[in-house]
Formats: sequence, structure tokens, C-alpha cells
Amino acid sequence: MPTVSAHVARTLAAHVDHVFGVMGNGNAWFLDALERGTDAAFVAVRHEVGGVVAADAHFRASGRLAAATATYGAGFTNALTGLAEAVQAGVPLVLVVGDEPTSGPRPWGVDQIALASAVGARTYTVGRTDAAATTVIAIEHALAYGVPTVLAIPYDVASFEAGEVPETVPLRLPAPLTPAGDFVERAIADLAGRLADAQRPVLLAGRGAWLAGAGPALGELAAATGALTATTALGRGIFPDARYDLGVAGGFGAEAAMELVRQADVAVVFGASLNQFTMRFGELFGPGGHVAQVDTAPTATHPHVGAYLRGDARLVAEALVEDVRRIDASASGWRERVDVAASVRHDPGTGVAGDGRLDPRSVAARLAELLPEDRVVVSDGGHFIGWANMYWPVASPDRMIMVGTAFQSIGLGFPSVPGAAAANPDATIVLTTGDGGGLMALADLESAVRTAAGRGIAVVWNDAVYGAEVHVYGAKGLAEGPMRIPEVDFAGLAAAVGAEAVVVHELADLDRVAAWAAEPVADRRFLLLDCRVSDRVVAPYQREILHANR
Repeated sequence: MPTVSAHVARTLAAHVDHVFGVMGNGNAWFLDALERGTDAAFVAVRHEVGGVVAADAHFRASGRLAAATATYGAGFTNALTGLAEAVQAGVPLVLVVGDEPTSGPRPWGVDQIALASAVGARTYTVGRTDAAATTVIAIEHALAYGVPTVLAIPYDVASFEAGEVPETVPLRLPAPLTPAGDFVERAIADLAGRLADAQRPVLLAGRGAWLAGAGPALGELAAATGALTATTALGRGIFPDARYDLGVAGGFGAEAAMELVRQADVAVVFGASLNQFTMRFGELFGPGGHVAQVDTAPTATHPHVGAYLRGDARLVAEALVEDVRRIDASASGWRERVDVAASVRHDPGTGVAGDGRLDPRSVAARLAELLPEDRVVVSDGGHFIGWANMYWPVASPDRMIMVGTAFQSIGLGFPSVPGAAAANPDATIVLTTGDGGGLMALADLESAVRTAAGRGIAVVWNDAVYGAEVHVYGAKGLAEGPMRIPEVDFAGLAAAVGAEAVVVHELADLDRVAAWAAEPVADRRFLLLDCRVSDRVVAPYQREILHANR
């Protein structure tokens, strides 16, 4: 007879293809049912936070719901940073956990519902008679609101017999937010008129526009109005025509490109929250420009927004295209008059910095020439975070995965790799991580090497410091001892878990990437590049932060 855990596993498996996590007492029955009775694949990681991070990365890379699992108590508390990141980033996933028995907490128990609530996640607890229905509700909540949910299985209930598993029912999810009504229609028409009359229009899109499927409509709108385009870091590649794209708005953008954005007389922002980094601390758009925002948030998210349209990015973009075409105005011609290619060019660096170590800009520029074009870039957090965003193009937003940035966390890079690899079984997964974050995530170095195997590359920016801290607080005269890291042999660590590793002391050492890429996937191993870079090169985005907070 199927158990309560089998009800959860089979119902969940009807809506997910991968579950990531660590097995323990609290989820043993669930994992047994998942392995024996479903087609969902369980991917083991080595730290509980890695299960949540991998499920998060899987969604970002595929748009498909994934699940994580951990045991109760310490297993659950280990997962909290990943859960907080998923809440902050608006990533739907289901975390299946063991929980205290229905008789109450044990000496080692913690209030898991309170802890989940503290980071913004709702918990659904299954019982003997409602496990399948509760699982469906948890899945629907995650997808409807774009948040993670916790699905708790009390320890004493996990193995109870619960009868036959009910038939799978279709999920009930809300439709996209449709702009409707006379007021909204007039607002769209007015914005279309502004775009048609604009001399220097700019369209900026973020991850929300990608999730809404707005890319094709945004491409049509840009062509119809002659607009230059730009994106947030999480929206890279959304516009179909890269010839007129200025890259990432904010500190990751090239200075000449950002000056063009500042010249816009009309700028329309789709599915982007306009945080302080995207807005260059209020300097992204110039005085006198009209800024409109399209989003599903209740109100505009920046004081510089002059007009706000609440609605699904795709539906609003399609309505704007229709209205602009009805006006039958000519495209501005601005984007044909500017040299976009020259504007987006970044400083290639000096090769070797003043301290004799590699200039990270030069490493990033050379890797842009060598990395396979089918890449999915997975980024940890830290000072180095700008190099991939500045120098490595990606084909679409689901090929730039940045788990940790919403919660300002580091140490989530290695565990992101299994999720991205499962979501893209034919792509090359390229991890970019620092030495500080890499050490923090070391438990899942093995997970990355095992799951990506010959499709995986890790670039470790090894500068022997916590770079952001040195450049901010070291510059203020604070003691640098706590900010510095004894140089670590990441190549040796990677080799110990089965990877090929190269210590990169000079740019020529990167040539191994070209040879590696030419080998059959089945014949090569995961490749880790231990790049010994200088800590004296300050990323432009970091300089922008320092200037804003001086």
C-alpha cells in the first residue's frame, strides 16, 4: 500500500523532472518512493543548501519547476540561505523536508515553519489523508506567486499507509496580467505616441520580460521605433537583434554605451525592478527624458519613472507594437547613426597587472574568444561578478544564471552547476566564481564535477582576497587581514574529485580551453581553470558603488 511519502513523491513527480538534495532520516521514505515509483531523477548534492540552489538554477535555466529535499533540523537550517535567495529572486521551487513528529518537537528540533516564514517562504504540512492534495497546493502556490514553498512531512507520518495515490489533476494557475480598461488602453496609446515621436528611444528589459515571453514582441517594437536596446544582467540576450543592443544597463555596461542610454528622450522599461545597480544610483537616464515602466508590481519601483503600466510585459509590448504601427510613424533612425559596436567595447586590460599577476580583464577577454558558444554561464557572487557580464555574451537570459545576487550571498556557485547541467543536458556549463565563494561552496565542487562532467568548465578568479571588501573597506583604511585569503590550490582540489585542472599564470595557459572544446565530450573531464589574477584591478561597477557611497 502506498505511503504518505509515496503520495508526495508521485504527485510531485507529475510536475517536476528533477529533485536535488541530500538524503537523511527525515526524507528517507520520500526518496525511496521517488526512486522506486517515479520517473523523476534524484541528483545528490553534498550540502543541503546545494539542493535548493540547484533547484533554483534549474528553474532559471529551463523555466521548469524543480524540487529540492533535505532532512529535518540541521538539514533544514543548512538550506535556509538558498531558500532566502529563491524568495528574494522570485524563483518557484518546492523544498520537501522532514519535520518534527505530530506529537511535538524533540530535543534537537527547531521551529521550521517559523524559520521558513522568517525568510519569506510558506510551509505546507502533509497529513495521512491529504498528502497528495497538499502537495498540489504547494506546487500551485509556488508557480502562481513565483516563490519557493516548503512541503513538510512529519517524521511519524512519513511511512503511514495512505491508500492509492489519487489521479493527477491539472494545476490551476492565474492567467497573465492583462492590461484592460479605457484608462489603461489610453495610457498604452499615449506611450505608443511618445515612442513614435521619439528621436532617441531606448527599450530596457529584465528577467520579468523574459519570463513573460516578451522577447519577440520587444524585438518588433525596437524595429518599429528604431530604438536602441539594453537589458539588466538577468535579461541578457532577450532582444533578437544584437546589432543595436547596448549590453547590460548599470555598472556592468561600457561607459560609452551608458552615455547613449542617458541621452534617451523616451525610455521604456519592461520587467525590470530598476534597482540601484541597474539605475547607476540614479544616473542611468538623463534629465528631461521620459521613463515609462511596464511591470506586474503594484506600483513603479523607482522615483524617476514618469509613467507606469501594470501588466504582463509580453501583452503590453504587443499592444504597443499594434498602436505604433497604427500611427504609421517612421522609425527614429537613431540606432543606425550611432556606432553600437564601438560603444559596447570594454577595456581589454594590460595582460599582466603591476603586481605581476594576470589582469582579470585580459583573462575575461581571452576566454570570450575561447569558450564554446553553446555555453550556459553560472555565476557565483563577489567582486569578479562583472567580468562574465561584461565580456562573455550569452544567447538568452536563461543562459546567464546568477544564484545569490538577490540575497547578496556568495558561495552558491558550485551547487548551481548541477541544476544548470540537468536543465541543459547538451550545453557547456561555465561556472565563474571567486576564491572566497569557491571555498565557501567547496562541499559541492564534487557535485559540479560529477554532474557536468565533460560539459563543465569552472573559472576561478583566484586573487587571494575577498575583493569587494578590500576595494570598499580596505580603501577606507580598515585592517585588511580579515579580508585576505592564503592562496589556495584550486587546481589540486579539483583534481582530487576527478577534474582536469590548469593553473593559469599567463594568458597562453588558457589555450587549453580551445583544445578541450575540440575533444569529444565523452573523452574529456570537467575542466577547472585556477586563474591567478591581480587584486589591484577594480571592476568598473565597484568603482561606481564606491563613488555613490563616498
